[in-house]
Amino acid sequence: MTGQLLTFTGARVVDPARGVDEIANVVVEDDRIASAGEESRGLRIDAAGLVISPGLVDLHTHLREPGGEDAETVATGTAAAAVGGYTAVCAMANTDPVCDHAGVVEQVLRLARDAARCDVFPTGAITRGLGGSELAEMGSMAALGVGCFSDDGHPVQSARVLRQAMAYARTWDAIICNHAEDSDLAAGGQLHAGEVAGRLGLSGRPAEAEEIMVARDLRLAASSGVRLHVPHVSTAGAVELIREAKARGVRVTAEVTPHHLCLTDESAVGYDPVFKVNPPLRTSVDIDALRRGLADGTIDAIATDHAPHSHEQKDQEWTQAPPGMVGLETALAVTLTELVPDDELATPGGAGGAPPDGLLSLSGLVDRLSTRPAAVWGLSEHGGPLEVGAPATFTVFDPQERWTVDPAALRGRARNTPFAGRRLRGRVRYTLLRGRFTCRDGEPAEPLATSPAVHP
Repeated sequence: MTGQLLTFTGARVVDPARGVDEIANVVVEDDRIASAGEESRGLRIDAAGLVISPGLVDLHTHLREPGGEDAETVATGTAAAAVGGYTAVCAMANTDPVCDHAGVVEQVLRLARDAARCDVFPTGAITRGLGGSELAEMGSMAALGVGCFSDDGHPVQSARVLRQAMAYARTWDAIICNHAEDSDLAAGGQLHAGEVAGRLGLSGRPAEAEEIMVARDLRLAASSGVRLHVPHVSTAGAVELIREAKARGVRVTAEVTPHHLCLTDESAVGYDPVFKVNPPLRTSVDIDALRRGLADGTIDAIATDHAPHSHEQKDQEWTQAPPGMVGLETALAVTLTELVPDDELATPGGAGGAPPDGLLSLSGLVDRLSTRPAAVWGLSEHGGPLEVGAPATFTVFDPQERWTVDPAALRGRARNTPFAGRRLRGRVRYTLLRGRFTCRDGEPAEPLATSPAVHP
């Protein structure tokens, strides 16, 4: 929009990249921040009581297209992202065909150019067809800007193959993200291996399956020097392994999902397949460890693992239903409700001092949803800082608004949310990407129709 000039007045600006938490006006001119202070120019939007933060960044999104359009598309998934406050998502490679060569990367980028409401960063597969034995065309994908390689829900079981992939990725300083689960130990498992699974008569996926794979991958990363990212950490033991590896200087980052931060395996007692996910929901002991790891920086980012499924796919008996939950539209509200104390929302700077153990300040939450994930993937136009001359890429949300999750009202194509009927706090009002509204008054705006971003 050429010549756009607008001011968000009286907002609480939370910018972890600059250590800022203050009341200010933010002036946007065309695609840039023109002022951040007292100045007010152009169209005025009253933002009193609202928070302006860097746009949220999701490191783990399933857009399903190509091949899974009955569950989600680039258009519907990024509409959900924009309404959830996201300005960038990293699309997983388990599409059909698999994103294991340059042609599929180019297709995803074309789809994003035509229909996306946020930047889409394709993730390349580690192995051909996610088969785990033959390396994908990593070089051709890296030449298009792909900076992360993952077989997502298919762990690379062969240490030899993963070690070879790490050697190639190290050449481009790319990231390897291996599904953290030993497939032999987890084979046939339907729920976390524990008391609840036993009571329900379901086979278990033990915590050790995750921890053994994390330990192996950390060792391989240490010897290769590659950047390793551990997806959807779910166990206390995995948190401790990552903490120790960081202390040794291993180049490792990690993510955790909103659902693993607040839902336990007790959610499955009614056999509702909406609570079936991989890795499975764990125990309250694991949740406590995940929250502490997120608070102390062992875990770098909150990622949704947005995994949409059609009603026909998900509405089956537990053992037949595919794992996965949608999360782009609820992630901010769930984590704001669960992790940020009330007194942190009252005034800039919150209550002062550190939040209670395992909880976050408002700035800390924004850091884990935006600034830090952007840094992990090297997404330089995202995550802040919100300063004069920077891209006008940010989220405006009401931290106090209460709302109830209604699956029928979700903007994505799928409805498989585990938070249906849950009363949450915090709702996005506006999302801007380089000065363009992608969400306005809580509704998705028109697609951007601009060239999609790739890794620098």
